[in-house]
Amino acid sequence: MVAAIMIIDILTIFPEIFTSFLSQALLAKALAKGLLAVSIHDIRARAHDRRGTVDDRPYGGGPGMVMKPEPLAETLDGILASAPSRPLIVNLTPSGRLLDQDLVKELWRRGDLALICGRYEGVDQRVLDLYADMDVSIGDYVLSGGEVAAMVVVEAVSRLIPGFMGKEGSFLEESHGYGLLEHPLYTRPRVWRDLAVPDILLKGDHQQVAAYRLAEAVAKTRARRPELLEKPDLMDRLAEVLERPGAPLERRPAKNPGKKARATSRGMSEAEAAKAEASGEKAEESL
Repeated sequence: MVAAIMIIDILTIFPEIFTSFLSQALLAKALAKGLLAVSIHDIRARAHDRRGTVDDRPYGGGPGMVMKPEPLAETLDGILASAPSRPLIVNLTPSGRLLDQDLVKELWRRGDLALICGRYEGVDQRVLDLYADMDVSIGDYVLSGGEVAAMVVVEAVSRLIPGFMGKEGSFLEESHGYGLLEHPLYTRPRVWRDLAVPDILLKGDHQQVAAYRLAEAVAKTRARRPELLEKPDLMDRLAEVLERPGAPLERRPAKNPGKKARATSRGMSEAEAAKAEASGEKAEESL
């Protein structure tokens, strides 16, 4: 069997949460085709008592509980012992680096991932000091745990795998795919409740359609997220998309900015990427 393009390990005390998530839609297809491998690790299985205790009171007092270091660290040790190369270990926390499309691409390029789903007030800092390469947040708000954040990371990163989307250019046309919000979308019927699809989309001129969509994307971005237009590399990104329409994102090794030594990401050869793309099924039949 061909090795998966990407391996993601998820550490959680609620493994059942991921059952439905991984068994539906494109993720399920990617797992079935071997493009992606996801393993769920129950931290509670490494608890040191019969009750499965994974939390304790915080030193120094204060509300809530803290995840104990032993079960989490031993779960990580088990993953590292069997991994073909050291994954990037990501702690999912509201105090982490904000997840955006640039960070999604960085995670994809860095290699395999191990996602820590914290609970309670958080994780004992000593575990993070010894193991974690990066703290990541999905937004400036607080959740009950890191499981939903892990789903967001898995979904976002997986969409960059060649063959996952069926049509490789699809993610580039989505919001943030190349730095702008997505242009308006239309489908049949041509007229609905006296509202008609713009004529330019019906003429079959692909260059005019591309220009129209780009103008609409810029207008939407200016109105809703003007700060995105200030990114210095925006024009370079747009130029690359126009020069290489539909080109899959290349996966490259990256230098580790942290203090922990880790293997470089397992990049794919062009032949492997082409094979993965050729084996992908279309997510939806074109109209």
